[in-house]
Amino acid sequence: MKRKYKICALTTISKTMDWFIVDSMRNLSKNGYDVTLISNMEEGFIDRNSDYATCINLPMSRGVSIKDVLKCTNFLRKYFKKEKFDVIYYTSPNVSLYASIAGVLAGVQIRFYSQCGLRYVSFSGIKKKIFWLVEKITCMLSTTIRSQSPLNMQFAIDEKLCSKEKISVVGIGGTTGVDLAKCDSFDHEKMKWILRNKYNIPQDAFLYGYVGRINADKGINELIEAFIMLQKKHNNIYLVLVGMMDDTNPISQKNIEIAQNNDHIIMTGNVSPDQVYPHMAMFDILTHPTYREGFGKVLQEAMGVGIPIITTNVPGPSEVIENNVSGLLVKVKDVKDLAEKMNLLYMDKNLKNIFATEGRARAEKYFDRPIMLNNILVDLNETMKKNRGD
Repeated sequence: MKRKYKICALTTISKTMDWFIVDSMRNLSKNGYDVTLISNMEEGFIDRNSDYATCINLPMSRGVSIKDVLKCTNFLRKYFKKEKFDVIYYTSPNVSLYASIAGVLAGVQIRFYSQCGLRYVSFSGIKKKIFWLVEKITCMLSTTIRSQSPLNMQFAIDEKLCSKEKISVVGIGGTTGVDLAKCDSFDHEKMKWILRNKYNIPQDAFLYGYVGRINADKGINELIEAFIMLQKKHNNIYLVLVGMMDDTNPISQKNIEIAQNNDHIIMTGNVSPDQVYPHMAMFDILTHPTYREGFGKVLQEAMGVGIPIITTNVPGPSEVIENNVSGLLVKVKDVKDLAEKMNLLYMDKNLKNIFATEGRARAEKYFDRPIMLNNILVDLNETMKKNRGD
């Protein structure tokens, strides 16, 4: 009997693992892989995932930490050497650096880097150079790199992070896609009514929504400012921000205070993974003015739920939606352009509905979870055969 491949998947925080990794790892487990997960795990993560994987909690910080570089890299080196993994599979900047170094030192043959949005592109000066170097080291020490989208892949090549021979894209891009069966598993109108009541939002209000980390890189400063501009025109609009405050690149104190003191801006904090789709169902529009992105899983999910999208014209998001077909693209960091597009879909309900219908059709064609999970499985199997000679 052929032995199982041993794979270790790593993210810095377990929220990233929940969003981008666990579904593919569960599928790999069903298809003959022995799975280990390593992350800074929040309460409940191990209980949710211990049925198919060995879960190792490794405390580590987001942001820059020399202490973590030494501590985590040393721990991973010893653990990799002890467990003799066939492949280590990592995403998110910090742990990817630690794992790639540790993987080389431990002699792991296949070091697989799932490269999400590049953090350094929104920095400037010496900080940008340092984080470019960190990314360069991670790429150099990885044997295989998978970019989230074709444009992001070309950007990585142009930035001289890696050679074109080392990097590619799975399918047309993305990670685990959208669970369309789950999107259809609940009564959208009922959940819209329940959640709007919960957050004291009128049922007939027009609701702009966002799902993700609340930080500057996601364009939240611009989103709040654009919303305030629109509020001067329309008194029945609301903005709901679903996600955790991220202090690694926080939004301005001024905009935090605006959000806290405006009755039409609701910050829900974290919601459980099974509540993401219901929260989207109460939106009229998903607004996602990010500065950078891997591929935009949240965009695929909004399309699955049937919510039209406004996002930025950057690699990743601009490849998920078709501009003026399943959503609208806006310029990066352009409050005026964002406000104009938000107003357009407020005024033109027919266009909003067309975008919702077209987005759902695109999600069914390209981003349904079984399609995406099979793409990942096939790609990893081929990588294993190529590198191990199986």
